[in-house]
Amino acid sequence: MKTLARIAAGLLVAAVVTVPHVAIARRQAETANPDDALAKRARAIHDKVIALDTHVDINPTDFTADRNYTQRLGTQVNLPKMIEGGLDATFFVVYVGQPDIATTPDAFEPAGYDRAYKAAIAKFDSIHRLTETIAPDKIGLALTAADVRRINASGRKVALIGVENGYPIGTDISRVKEFYDRGARYMSLAHNGHSQLSDSNTGETQGWKWHGLSPLGKEVIAEMNRVGIMIDVSHPSKESMMQSIQLSKAPIIASHSAARALCNHSRNLDDEQLLALKKNGGVVQTVAFASYVKDTSTPERTRALDDLRKEFGLPAGTSLGGRGGQGRGRGAGALAQLGDERRAELQKRVSEIDAKYPPLPRATVKDFVNHIDYIVKKIGIDHVGISSDFDGGGGVDGWNDSSETFNVTLELVRRGYTEQQIGKLWSGNLLRVMDQVAKVAAQFRKK
Repeated sequence: MKTLARIAAGLLVAAVVTVPHVAIARRQAETANPDDALAKRARAIHDKVIALDTHVDINPTDFTADRNYTQRLGTQVNLPKMIEGGLDATFFVVYVGQPDIATTPDAFEPAGYDRAYKAAIAKFDSIHRLTETIAPDKIGLALTAADVRRINASGRKVALIGVENGYPIGTDISRVKEFYDRGARYMSLAHNGHSQLSDSNTGETQGWKWHGLSPLGKEVIAEMNRVGIMIDVSHPSKESMMQSIQLSKAPIIASHSAARALCNHSRNLDDEQLLALKKNGGVVQTVAFASYVKDTSTPERTRALDDLRKEFGLPAGTSLGGRGGQGRGRGAGALAQLGDERRAELQKRVSEIDAKYPPLPRATVKDFVNHIDYIVKKIGIDHVGISSDFDGGGGVDGWNDSSETFNVTLELVRRGYTEQQIGKLWSGNLLRVMDQVAKVAAQFRKK
């Protein structure tokens, strides 16, 4: 008994002596390598949360038997890159832009709507082909928030569908339900240019058509509530957004927008819009689109590019590419009408401007998270999410494709966000809105 007592006493002493030394050694190690410790903590959080990007563009040519997202394509998003970066889920976007009526007179007539509808269906079919035929063991299509969690728990990536621009529904409101049945879970009513449903943010420089929503657009808002599609206000005008909030019986989202207070771009939301979205219960999916995150132009560069647009007969704000360019953006239709020789001359002139008036350094992950910080402080952690607009012009230095997704979490941890907060930002808030929109639709079905 005495021997056992001595052994026990010895263990107690050892514990008293050892534990503090272990703790001190651990603290010293973390102090010596703070970045390593931070990265380890961020990695543990990133592996636990569901990282969901609400806006990724696609091309049907990347969804074929020979060329598809199981391969490490040059696209910013594909399955190998999602796996590498820990991006768990993404809204693949059914995007169809409406052509300029000046160059396509039947753009807002049955023939124009029919072309757009067929283009939209091709993208819907592409996403279903990926999840049902090409790689159902690697990625599944989610129709509900519960599906997102279930598919993620199975070890597969998650695909969702958003519609960018309601133009393809034409004047046939029954297509709202059809798009829902095909898997659409959010839709915006306009893109860069006024649609038959809504004014666009581009009206700030081009003038207004509807001063918000069109009469048909107001009907579409009600129908989206009825069937269960989230209303996306990222591209429509501010007045359209405010009218959508007034009409909607469910929370709305901005699927890919940033804070206008930090970057004065018409695609971003000002403080009044942010506060209205909070009151509505919605969420703004902060976008890592370099030119929406940070203005890289100098006054001299801006004047030179504006003069060049006028010389080539392009609408104000047309994306001209070059260093710091936007990729797919405003005026794409007008650019396409220039012809090969004229476009080549334009790009030569843009290169000359780049050399004479170079843009400021491109936006970084830190600049992007500045927008998250701002919006969180303005409207609260429960109303903010994350998006990229990859393969549609999006990306910042440090998060330029889905393989770099972890860097966003790392920067959030560096700024003191907790695991619970990061979970909300990456997917929790968006999934909450999905659930609420579904509940509103269920109430409509009971009537």
